[in-house]
Amino acid sequence: MNIRSLTRGDGAVIGAAVLLLIASFLPFFSLDLGDGSKSASSWSPALFPLLPTVTLGALATAALFVFARQQPGRQVIGLTLDQWGTALGVFVGWAAFWSIFSTVIPSAMGSNHGVSKGAGAWLTFIFGIGLAVVAVLNNRLPALKAPLMGATPAPQPYVAGGPQPYAAGPPQAGYGYPGGAQSVEGGYGQPAAQQQSPYGAPAPQPTAAAAKPAGDFSAFWFAVPVPRPLYSEDGTGGQIAELTPGTWYLAVDQRGAALVAQTQDGRRGVLQDSSGIQRG
Repeated sequence: MNIRSLTRGDGAVIGAAVLLLIASFLPFFSLDLGDGSKSASSWSPALFPLLPTVTLGALATAALFVFARQQPGRQVIGLTLDQWGTALGVFVGWAAFWSIFSTVIPSAMGSNHGVSKGAGAWLTFIFGIGLAVVAVLNNRLPALKAPLMGATPAPQPYVAGGPQPYAAGPPQAGYGYPGGAQSVEGGYGQPAAQQQSPYGAPAPQPTAAAAKPAGDFSAFWFAVPVPRPLYSEDGTGGQIAELTPGTWYLAVDQRGAALVAQTQDGRRGVLQDSSGIQRG
């Protein structure tokens, strides 16, 4: 799992789900018997279906948001995974809200007197409502759309005769490592010039489709500051992927303020919002 793809909103949803799990073990109802006390938590059969609708529903909501970041754009029955997460999060908040009005447990505990709401009831209400709010605002509020962890800094180009950057560690091999500024020679159909990384190993090269187009545009590596959608090139407006912070992508063309980007698996699409990107 790529933790760097998670947003602050995802982290808040996960935190609320964990707190709801903890609250489920605390007394939801307490009965004062004079010479002792009796309590029931969300795990009590008498409180069914509180456990599956709130506690387990919250954990499922968090899982949906995590999977949505790992598989951007994937749909299930016409909705994306994060849309399912939002819907389920709202349902969890709805169930948590009505749980505070529950009165079925006193008779199940053997008495209607001396029964009071426990800490578990109030925490379930608070964290359930909080999870629903964050789930709705997760992909809408800029503060929640920000990455949970910062993007990896772009490596500095090697200067002949100067110190080699990152000398203490091994080179980051594989697709997505810029290896310094890219320079693409020639036009379409001509092989790109071999680039050397600071460690002497060949840096990833743009493919034939990513060669320098007409004009002054040169392909370059970049990272996004927050998750951003990548739309189809055919103009239909459909989202084909989501670019996530902490990963390098290849810009192969420019269309006004938009960029044509290529993902790690070779898919190409239009990044309409290129503001704040970090160039490699």
